[in-house]
Amino acid sequence: MKFRSIKVKIATMIMFAVAALAVARFSPSPRVSGAAAEDGKSLFEANCAICHSVDGSGTETGKKLNVSDLRSPEAQKETDAQLTEVVLKGKNKMPGYEGKLSNAQIKKLVAHIRSLAKKG
Repeated sequence: MKFRSIKVKIATMIMFAVAALAVARFSPSPRVSGAAAEDGKSLFEANCAICHSVDGSGTETGKKLNVSDLRSPEAQKETDAQLTEVVLKGKNKMPGYEGKLSNAQIKKLVAHIRSLAKKG
């Protein structure tokens, strides 16, 4: 029983390490082009949802990397300029998209992040 618990912990640590290395090592590139690239939701799903999830709450991998819940009042209180800066430059383990996405695309991403705000 104790040996199995250790194996689970090791496997979890390996998965976390691989995810962290992938995020830190690989330069992001937009995965959407053409008309779909003009849609903030499509851009978000292609470039951000792997860690932030489609609804902004954070995937399991994202939560292990301590990503923000983009629906939360704390994330939503950030100004558009602050959110733009995070998208451009990155934050903590999140890579930046400067030179990868246009200013217009980033503006649409920020608008989509605003749409994720928790209702109620």
